[in-house]
Amino acid sequence: MTSTKRTFTSVEICAGAGGQALGLHNAMFRHLALIEIDPHAVETLRENVEGNPEWEGCVVKKADLTKLDPEELRLELKLEPGELDLLAGGVPCPPFSVAGKQLGRDDERDLFPTMLDLVDELEPKAVLIENVRGLLEPKEKFQGYREELLERLESMGYEKCYWTVLEAKDYGVPQLRPRAILVALKREYIPYFAPAKPRKLKLRTVRAALDATMAARFAEVDDPRAEDALKTWRQMALKGVAPTLVGGSKKHGGADLGPTRAKKAWAALGVCGLGVANDSTEMKRQGSQERDLFAAAGPKLTVEQAAIIQGFPQRWKFKGKKTAAYRQVGNAFPPPVAQAVGEQIIAALSSAKEAGVVARVRQQRTEAGKRDSELLFRLTDISGRIAPNATERSGDREGAVVG
Repeated sequence: MTSTKRTFTSVEICAGAGGQALGLHNAMFRHLALIEIDPHAVETLRENVEGNPEWEGCVVKKADLTKLDPEELRLELKLEPGELDLLAGGVPCPPFSVAGKQLGRDDERDLFPTMLDLVDELEPKAVLIENVRGLLEPKEKFQGYREELLERLESMGYEKCYWTVLEAKDYGVPQLRPRAILVALKREYIPYFAPAKPRKLKLRTVRAALDATMAARFAEVDDPRAEDALKTWRQMALKGVAPTLVGGSKKHGGADLGPTRAKKAWAALGVCGLGVANDSTEMKRQGSQERDLFAAAGPKLTVEQAAIIQGFPQRWKFKGKKTAAYRQVGNAFPPPVAQAVGEQIIAALSSAKEAGVVARVRQQRTEAGKRDSELLFRLTDISGRIAPNATERSGDREGAVVG
């Protein structure tokens, strides 16, 4: 499907490696910009987006959001206020994650205010914000902060469609990955949005997701243990979905599949969680098949397989060395979940468009602009009559008009 058939536009901040962007793309949004600060993630976005006709017109922008001027961004994208259909973002989760200190608004990494500054400037028809479930559960923890954020959205003309936890496993992702999802629309579009959670899909197991790639990995090695090892893994992987993938800490060593509890859950699925496997080329070069395929707890996952567990298609390529690539995967928003939410937003905007809401809003903006221009003209005229020599006192006149 080419970009020419994509009617609704999107801008995304904190785009990471593109999980949310890909999901919204699959929901048929046309991205105008993907904004990210991590250099490896920016490379990944450029690898998959630039030169791809399906993503025509999408700009990958490396930027620090805390230093990004909202008005400059709007002008750079040549957008009028209210023209953009969707502003989306997966704002950093450490301020709200149970794995961190949960400092919330007191954490310098909290970008909710920055996101809302962009909403204020761009005035998109819809807003989508993704974060960890710790922002919503337990309910009392950040209740006051959530209310403040919603009050600000309401002051800008938005209403909450829902702010709820969605489980990735309910949308075709073979993983336990609960995420807090906020969807808000301009008030005139609210009647067209179905407020319920997206429709659930059939459960997909780890075995179903990884069978082809795991079979290919064992087939590449000349080892008499390969057939039995694959058979054992297949039997164990039937048990269900994976625990939540984690991104790995930049401060504390390389990538693995999570804390002790997660490693035990992976072991129950026949996967060793004590690290990430080399791809086949690197495994042969390093002679690491014993570690990568025949560990006591089972084979380790490659970056590609971790991405599949996260809901990425195999065509999506991750840049950077193994640990940097895995961190991008582990921190991503599963594309199928983003697609399910994106389709709800598309449906609402499409229905509103058919009902003529978009045209009415555009007309109201035009009329409001005319009224502002006429008021400015009258004020200028009054100022001129009060001060006949106003042409010589332009600074005073400007002060009279503005003040």
